[in-house]
Amino acid sequence: MFHWDSPQTLEDLYGSWRSREMAKDFADYVTTVVSRLDDRITNWMTINEITCFTHLGYAVNSDPPHAPGTRVHTNKEVWQTSHHALLAHGLATQAIRAASPTPCFISFVDNIAVTVPISETPENIKAAQQAFHLCGQNGGIIFPALTGAYSPALLEHLGKDAPDIQAGDLEIIHQPLDAIGLNIYSGTYVQARDNAVNNYSDRQPGYEFLSFPVGYPKMYMPWLNIVPESIYWGIRHIGETLGRKDLPLFISESGCAAQDEVNDRGKVIDTDRIMYLRQYFKAAHRAISEGYPLKGYFVWSFMDNFEWAYGYDRRFGLVYIDYQTQQSLPKASFDWYRECIQQNRVV
Repeated sequence: MFHWDSPQTLEDLYGSWRSREMAKDFADYVTTVVSRLDDRITNWMTINEITCFTHLGYAVNSDPPHAPGTRVHTNKEVWQTSHHALLAHGLATQAIRAASPTPCFISFVDNIAVTVPISETPENIKAAQQAFHLCGQNGGIIFPALTGAYSPALLEHLGKDAPDIQAGDLEIIHQPLDAIGLNIYSGTYVQARDNAVNNYSDRQPGYEFLSFPVGYPKMYMPWLNIVPESIYWGIRHIGETLGRKDLPLFISESGCAAQDEVNDRGKVIDTDRIMYLRQYFKAAHRAISEGYPLKGYFVWSFMDNFEWAYGYDRRFGLVYIDYQTQQSLPKASFDWYRECIQQNRVV
């Protein structure tokens, strides 16, 4: 119901996500939408990718890459915006259930930062689970949404930059959900650190994040390193690291940009995208085979589209779009994906 499109009027009125009023106004908006569409829609996602419109929309001493592109004075102000967005999710969930006359299905969607053990030894698995708290914004978004509390490791790490949490906030944020949607494209490798001390204030935890080598394979985005295990470990972190084995999951986004070209036969042979998706599907299959409640997988995306700051330059689609003529052309990955569906297996 929210995919980063904040009304300019509310930005001008009170600074949008810098204010708690945004959460209340979003809940009112949700009530109106559900009241108008409940006879046609019963499956709802409240908010998509809080990180992208808060921690990438507000920054200290630099221009953030995403809208509203606001400079603030402290990291505390940035974390306050994501806290307000979590409140909006909680209030929206309550509003959907109150406004819908029929049973409905509600999920929250987050682009978690996935920590992946460099090898699956007990030490590295433990390290990846510890690192999950402080990787990206996990400890302050997915933790409160699914557990009702900010990660203690994150709060210790943030210190005075931790957001202000009013009485009752966490109860509002931690609403019962029917599923969690995970947007997963890549991951971060982690290994256990020798002679580590679990002291977050000294930043000497029992793990270390590993940088990618210069020649590591990636798709056509600067951040899109190919880490198929991120699908499996993202799902496993929800069940084990957050203790939510009860919660059904679906991959709400996963896919890749590639340097697609139409050849002299009028075809787009995107074997690089097929390679990427094949490996990621296998990781999803592993999660299912081990009993994790993965219920679905949505490939991003069906067709090429406007890719935010990159405009029309980066193509994620299974269908090629000629932007000048608006003609569509199914790529080789489209046919491959259709075959996966028809055979109900990774082909």
